[in-house]
Amino acid sequence: MLQAALKDAIDKTRKNIARFNGKFPHVSENDVYQLNDNTDWTNGFWSGMLWLSYELTKEADFREAAVRTVGSFRDRLASHTVLDHHDIGFLYSLSAKAQWIIEGDESAKSLALGAADVLMKRWRPKSGLIQAWGQEGHEKNGGRIIIDCLMNLPLLFWAAKHTGDDRYAEIAVQQAEKSRRFLVRGDDSSYHTFYFDQETGEPLRGGTEQGYADGSTWTRGQAWGIYGFALLYHFTGDTCYQETSLRMAKHFLERLPEDGVVYWDFSAPITPETKRDSSASAITICGIHELLKRLPSGHPDRAVLEEGVRRQLDGLIGKYATIGKPDAEGLLERGSYSVRGNASPDDYMIWGDYYYMEALARLTEGHKGYWYE
Repeated sequence: MLQAALKDAIDKTRKNIARFNGKFPHVSENDVYQLNDNTDWTNGFWSGMLWLSYELTKEADFREAAVRTVGSFRDRLASHTVLDHHDIGFLYSLSAKAQWIIEGDESAKSLALGAADVLMKRWRPKSGLIQAWGQEGHEKNGGRIIIDCLMNLPLLFWAAKHTGDDRYAEIAVQQAEKSRRFLVRGDDSSYHTFYFDQETGEPLRGGTEQGYADGSTWTRGQAWGIYGFALLYHFTGDTCYQETSLRMAKHFLERLPEDGVVYWDFSAPITPETKRDSSASAITICGIHELLKRLPSGHPDRAVLEEGVRRQLDGLIGKYATIGKPDAEGLLERGSYSVRGNASPDDYMIWGDYYYMEALARLTEGHKGYWYE
């Protein structure tokens, strides 16, 4: 089942090279991907899918398309096109860093290190955080972190390893610790975002941009936390991050619907019209797989986690994947970008497609994604 699902994903990615014609997919409308010229935070996921497909097939067409995306990311960094945000790791880990991991290409390595420097410019010493969005001093966003940033920190740890400059890792750890302390609640749920005083770093309040309510748990945010903290344990060896990932994963799995694929927010009222977020389940599968790699074989929660991976994969492959629809542009239906903002609330999401493909590659080929090397 997994091999067939992976083959289907690769076949659709192959067709999409010509469909997208050098542009980058974001989210869909009426089952057709919206394309851009490498100006969005999501563009690295398409590059990552191309690199995964190349690694798994060794087909030159995948490599050529992937290398073209890296060239586009080189131009984007040089012109600083829409990079005033923290999603630099999503963009450059799955493009330039992926090429370095696969081929040892020095120019790709240099590009990824340059991207890490751009991310470091988001560090705000007064408040002790990596600012998520916008310009320094912005009235609303100047003292704000969001949980998604956990998946951007691997770029900084990688940069520390490959430059010998510990400051990259030191900043990443400070951001990780602030996220653990303030984004993760005592019941193992999570805030999407948290605000701090820009001058003093004093914590102010938790909130949300995309969840049901400030005190609710946006499921994709919980998924970022599960995977992000599992990776932080890999980089630091600090068991508090492993424990945090595990607690968040159990909270997530305890709330799976019958079909194994989560709704968009754990607090949203459930009706026949309530939106799902298939991308949140795809991310969580990868995060739990990463967590399981370093959990002792006799750990009492292993069986729960393994069953959670199975249930979610069965749900995605059986009910949400576009298997049997050879002309579909996306791999997973029923992803949600922003239900709260009515922005693509029930569509293909390129990050959902990427993490679904990574999950299949992990479970069939032992792949680890492009987050570290």
